[in-house]
Amino acid sequence: MILWLWLCWGFSTSAGQPDSELMARYLEEELMADYSIREQVARRVPRQAKFLQRLETRPRMSEFTVKSTIISRYAFTTVSCTMVNSGSEAREGVFEMQIPAAAFISNFTMSIGNKTYYGEVTGKEKKHSSNDKATHKKPPSPADGRENGYETFKASVFIPRKMQARFLLHYEELLQRRLGKYEYTVSIRPQQLVGRLRVEVNILENSGIVSLEVPPLRNSKHKGNGKVEGDVSPPPSTVVGHTKTLAKVTFNPSVVEQTRIARNGILGDFIIRYDVNRELSIGDIQILNGYFVHYFAPTDLPPLPKNVVFVLDSSASMVGTKLRQTKEALFTILQDLRPEDHFNIIGFSNRIKVWQQDRLVPVTPNNIRDAKKYIHNMSPTGGTNINGALQTGAKLLNDYIAQNDIDARSVSLIIFLTDGRPTVGETQSSKILSNTKDAIRDKFCLFTIGIGNDVDHKLLERMALENCGMTRHFQEDEDAASHLKGFYDEIGTPLLSDIRVDYSEDNVEQVTQNFFPNYFNGSEIIIAGKLINHTSDSLHVEVTASNSKKYILLKTDVAIDFPSRNDIRGVPGLEVGKGDKNYIERAWSYLTIKELLNSRLKSDDNQEKDYLMEKAKSMALTYNFVTPFTVLKMREAGLHSEPPQEEFISPSTDGIGEKLQSLQGHKAPPGIRRQQDKQRIKISKTSADGDPHFVIDFPSSKFSVCFNIDGEPGDILRLVSDHKESGVTVNGQLIGAPAPPNGHKKHRTYFNTITILSNKPERSYLEITPKRIILDDGERLLLSCDRSAIVRSSSLEVSISANSNITVTIGDTISFVILIHHYKKPAPYQRNHLGFYISNSKGLSSDTHGLLGQFLNHEVKLLQESLNTSHQQVGQNQTAEAVKPNPTNTLKVKGRLVPVVWKQRRIYNGQQEVDCWFAKNNADKLIDGSYKDYLASHPFDTGTNSGIINSL
Repeated sequence: MILWLWLCWGFSTSAGQPDSELMARYLEEELMADYSIREQVARRVPRQAKFLQRLETRPRMSEFTVKSTIISRYAFTTVSCTMVNSGSEAREGVFEMQIPAAAFISNFTMSIGNKTYYGEVTGKEKKHSSNDKATHKKPPSPADGRENGYETFKASVFIPRKMQARFLLHYEELLQRRLGKYEYTVSIRPQQLVGRLRVEVNILENSGIVSLEVPPLRNSKHKGNGKVEGDVSPPPSTVVGHTKTLAKVTFNPSVVEQTRIARNGILGDFIIRYDVNRELSIGDIQILNGYFVHYFAPTDLPPLPKNVVFVLDSSASMVGTKLRQTKEALFTILQDLRPEDHFNIIGFSNRIKVWQQDRLVPVTPNNIRDAKKYIHNMSPTGGTNINGALQTGAKLLNDYIAQNDIDARSVSLIIFLTDGRPTVGETQSSKILSNTKDAIRDKFCLFTIGIGNDVDHKLLERMALENCGMTRHFQEDEDAASHLKGFYDEIGTPLLSDIRVDYSEDNVEQVTQNFFPNYFNGSEIIIAGKLINHTSDSLHVEVTASNSKKYILLKTDVAIDFPSRNDIRGVPGLEVGKGDKNYIERAWSYLTIKELLNSRLKSDDNQEKDYLMEKAKSMALTYNFVTPFTVLKMREAGLHSEPPQEEFISPSTDGIGEKLQSLQGHKAPPGIRRQQDKQRIKISKTSADGDPHFVIDFPSSKFSVCFNIDGEPGDILRLVSDHKESGVTVNGQLIGAPAPPNGHKKHRTYFNTITILSNKPERSYLEITPKRIILDDGERLLLSCDRSAIVRSSSLEVSISANSNITVTIGDTISFVILIHHYKKPAPYQRNHLGFYISNSKGLSSDTHGLLGQFLNHEVKLLQESLNTSHQQVGQNQTAEAVKPNPTNTLKVKGRLVPVVWKQRRIYNGQQEVDCWFAKNNADKLIDGSYKDYLASHPFDTGTNSGIINSL
């Protein structure tokens, strides 16, 4: 018996088959009847199918089953295939399966007649023996048939007459988020009608599953664009069911349904797309059995401006479809540029042509029109000067950044597209890589696109990896334009730059990549690591993103001891198999090996390359992954061994045995606190909190004054107004609640929204509710109140202490604190609300007004009413306590006399009492005018008619 097993790129063509629906129906009935008799190898074949047997010489595929479990984006896939040789002589059976290029094969087993062969992952030797060469076929070049993002696993065996062969393939992958969706794809290419064909996918996402969709089967020519035109209904016989966190999708077409999809057998991809619910700030952190994985994909962030240079191949090899589709894609991409972006275009062959010399132009209708004309007039000619084109593009972008006052928040990048290898100028790959890296100097990112089969994939991939970019490869077909547009959509909306994720230094080790130059809308940052402090009950996490205009710090502590949330055992509807796999640990190992492979690819040091190879090989052997440094060798299990069981590899939580000790990985950098520092805030008594109750503190007079405002739900009260001088205004909006039983009030009111506006030195505003904060200083940022965070710009800082308080500091001389009041079990008359406290008012002018602001720079005198009704001012040696017993006292405010009584008020979340003189009747005579004079027309009302309000 001859046994071949190899990884290759390509697949054989399918043989023709009869297309009679009557024959298909009869064939289906007979196949399913035969399939139930597992022990009988020689299957009966209906008379109408004998013509099929005479036409083909290969064995018949009686069963093709795919079962998959996706847990927190990590996918375990098992493919089972049974082939029957009903002929009178041995025939070759070929099992082919296209798998994602990013996936790792973890196991493979075959049963041929009464013999079983199992796959054993071993280290790849640098030199193969002659014996190895006889049993392993050398893989062809990657360009021989490698499709976009997929490679073909192939096993070829001879099946004896009247016997069957069974194949079981297992592979794993971590799904990547693109354009706001995770996409899981199963390649279905039996190339014949199959008696039993079934795909079953189970998805478990504790964050919650949203936007689950199953588009029609996708032909290989339409891979990679992530979009489906026309009919968007699922394939026939697809059943989709899901709860909040669990989904089950099955595809089980009968033979008749298969003929309706494709007469000669299905040839396409079964696709599932979905996304998960997301927290507003720090992301989803999952911990299980000493490992963690952190998914970070913030939403509701404003796009950053782009400075982009398009470098397009216009050599002779681009003639025809490739150049036409490139032009079509660029026309659409140019329309998607934003008004704040700047761009330029370089066309290259043996000559290099720059559209706009020595500059990047802003996005205007005229510039877009002229750019389209330039692209339309590009004609294919000459050779391919890759090195010269990249040098020109890098110099153009570097000079623009250095010589122009560009937006400090902007992101710069080069998008490079080619269909060939370097033929003009510098043609040595190592020199091109070195020259490109020296030209870019880590100042911006390079994204590379290869079209067709003639490109140097390794060169493009390494150029992107070494310069913080990504690479894509597309086949030349009728849908290439949408591929290009889809790739641009992935990188066309940068939201954050210079993202760094840190964890408690004494809590973690072997952390995967934790610094990312850019975060693009619709993508996701994934970090994984290993816990080393088993006595700690929490993991401290800090995420920072910074540029010269704004600094953001998000902080949280994640409980380590919550196995019930991530333990999948006992989840209703989720089948758990015997595979002893911890899915978080395997996600960590997957990411770590990928990074080792990328690091080796980027390295020019042979000693370092060998070191990285050995680390990757050691880890791959521990976790049984087939990688470029490991191979899958088949071993015979014995003459009478049991045939392979259709073991559905589902993760459990017991780990996978021996842990790898030699891998050091990346350790978290120093300087991270083990526990989050509790924020210490200085708050004065001057405040508006509760129903609302107002308190004004007069430290020099050693007493406080308080009053109530009985407003109406929906009223917006102006608390601080200094728009003309310091540029600051604070407004508070009321919500209503029923009054407590037997109370004298008709209803209660609380502050539900605090709005802070600042117009100097830059215009910005904050809208704060008990759940979230919206910061808009030219770009809109949404933050959650249940996560600690710090956002700092040149003139404004917002610090959030989770579910406790928000401190807003303006120009270092003005500071407000907003307390968050949450009720676990609120009574009917209680509402979640906010309290407003003034911490520092030095930066407010003497003309400040508002219900609180008018008292910040004015003194109030306390008068004691004697028995003969003559007013006496409180003496130097008398305190407020000394005059308290007198039931009637008077305040003198700006010449007005205000009767007051002694009261006690609770402030600071009800944790402290303050003694104060209380003014009745909505602070009549205490405040200037009446309280209705302090009603704002809308939350951003500054009390002026300057038109600034309308522009905010």
